[in-house]
Amino acid sequence: MIPLLRATTTTPPTSRVFRHGGRHVAAAAVACRPAVRFASTSAGVNNASFSASASSATGLTSNTQSGITAAGTGNSAGIKALRTQQQQRWSSTTKLPTTSGPAPADQQDKMYTTAFAFFEALWDAGVTHVFVNLGSDHPSIIEAMVKGQREKRDRFPRIITCPNEMVAMSMADGYARLTGKPQAVIVHVDVGTQGLGAAVHNSSTGRAPVLVFAGLSPITQEGELRGSRTEFIHWIQDVPDQKQIVAQYCRYAGEIKTGVNIKQMVNRALQFAKSAPQGPVYLCASREVMEAEIQPYELKQEQWEPVELGGLPEVAVRKIADALAGAKEPLLVTGYAGRNQKIPGALVELANTVKGLRVLDTGGSDMCFPADHPAWLGLKYGVDDAVRTADVIVVLDCDVPWIHTQCKPRDDAKIFHIDVDPLKQMMPVFWMPAQARYRADALTSVEQITNLLKSDASYASQLKGEERDKMWATLQESYQKRLVQIAERAKPLDNGEFGTTYLCAKLREMCPQDTIWAIEAVTNTLFVHDGIRPTLPGHWINCGGGGLGWSGGGSLGIKLATDYEAQLRGEKAGKFVVQIVGDGTYLFSVPGSVYWISKRYNIPVLTIVLNNKGWNAPRRSLLLVHPDGLGSKATNEEINISFDPVPDYAGIAKAAAGGDLFAARVDKAADLERVLSEAIKAVQGGQTAVVDCKVAMGC
Repeated sequence: MIPLLRATTTTPPTSRVFRHGGRHVAAAAVACRPAVRFASTSAGVNNASFSASASSATGLTSNTQSGITAAGTGNSAGIKALRTQQQQRWSSTTKLPTTSGPAPADQQDKMYTTAFAFFEALWDAGVTHVFVNLGSDHPSIIEAMVKGQREKRDRFPRIITCPNEMVAMSMADGYARLTGKPQAVIVHVDVGTQGLGAAVHNSSTGRAPVLVFAGLSPITQEGELRGSRTEFIHWIQDVPDQKQIVAQYCRYAGEIKTGVNIKQMVNRALQFAKSAPQGPVYLCASREVMEAEIQPYELKQEQWEPVELGGLPEVAVRKIADALAGAKEPLLVTGYAGRNQKIPGALVELANTVKGLRVLDTGGSDMCFPADHPAWLGLKYGVDDAVRTADVIVVLDCDVPWIHTQCKPRDDAKIFHIDVDPLKQMMPVFWMPAQARYRADALTSVEQITNLLKSDASYASQLKGEERDKMWATLQESYQKRLVQIAERAKPLDNGEFGTTYLCAKLREMCPQDTIWAIEAVTNTLFVHDGIRPTLPGHWINCGGGGLGWSGGGSLGIKLATDYEAQLRGEKAGKFVVQIVGDGTYLFSVPGSVYWISKRYNIPVLTIVLNNKGWNAPRRSLLLVHPDGLGSKATNEEINISFDPVPDYAGIAKAAAGGDLFAARVDKAADLERVLSEAIKAVQGGQTAVVDCKVAMGC
């Protein structure tokens, strides 16, 4: 959302004060207790500042009624006092009267509001960055940001301005996926919440902990409280239940109704966000609530840790160990387990113990198993021959282990499902023919199974011997054949063009070894994975959802995170970050916003656009249902997936960065290495680079 201008308010008319004064003060006292300060204006009561509370509500009403009575009998002082009281509820710049005279000049600097407490709660909970798109619901938020940056600079979240909500949430998402630390997003009422769009879906399905806050249209319209309606748009953007826009994607969605428990509300939301399965949470509050002055307070953060999952029951460990030890074609299928960066090493240990075990990654969002191990089957979206032939399958933190209409396990396969959410409670349709399913921590479960297999002598005969050696040899032979097939695809074509596998093999060769790859390649994802062949935990991050456009903001968030974490360790800079994105998805990512942010905040990344002149995912979906239909023989133009004329993808980015961006296009393999070398050098020098690569289909 483009921020709306804040209107200048004027003193409410006297007639409104007379008609509504008592009721408004009583409402204010109840709504904002115990810490919103109001000044009594009755001619017979001291001008003392006090806290509104349930017990004082009646007194406030009575005092105001006394003022009205005095005004009605010709007491002009009463009328003036009532006008002053109304103004004081509206404005943070009007000094409140005290028993000793005017308020000190620095009183407003000492004002402690719900909004300021909100930022304190975020910081204390470990949120270091807030990605904002501000609007008319955020006056108190802006005041709090200025106050915090001036007074608590080293103990206040860094604010990142994002001209688009999708990009803002994708940045927070990318940051959280790399570090496991939730970050925050602030958007504008209902329209900003809607602007989050597919990013909320990605955070939910990708299990990324993000806290979203949005203001509500003011809940008062007559000037009853500071923050009351002051602009035309406040009526237009008032909806019955704003949080329901995104609630079905969130682990928690709630409204903050008072400032006195703001920190508890923030920490409760973050508990949900950080507890498995992790995901987004949503909070909203009216301007009046965020403007309210409260007493400063702190929480004991150690009391707000996320829920911890345990491991498998002993009987389950034994049951799975028995099955794996006796299996002829064991298979482990995973998708999200690699979010815990200890998982790849634990799975390697299990694969070395159960020789012949194969590991299939279904592309959830993380590198779960290293590509340099013989058990690696690569990344597949639910279709692989190993699923069809396996006699024992362990499904570990995975949403789609196979696609039933394309690839089903054999009828006699023993299937065990270990997951933080084995029932898939957010999926209306899901089931698998598992012998048993367990809600358990992936790492703990894998370690339990491995330890039992290695320590129990009864498994020794099954895990060692000639038959097991043959299984290991067969596995290594199969792995070498897979590498040969990949190498064949990673060659330039006879006409001088190149495919995605060749391009990514070059990137793997030329980029730093510890590069972090942010991937959103859609139909080219499998080729990207084969070309990169990731081996380092935490260095391959896929979207994990279906909301195209994640990787633009996601890669910036990842780079921001790796640089910030490096700074905390006393290092000069973080890891090199590469975004690999399809051409259609690149357009979804809102590049005008992405590359402006990259330039504004000095977040250099290398973007590789896979240019195949259109959306190819819809054609693939069409052919799976109508392989011989009319569309199967139609051109891309006929089925409306063509990008012709082809946009200047790199040029779009350069314009957004004000011209300060390395931009290039490559059509031929002969030019690729030179252009990539220049782009990598530019990024290492602090300048973002976008390389538009024309890639051949199917390789």
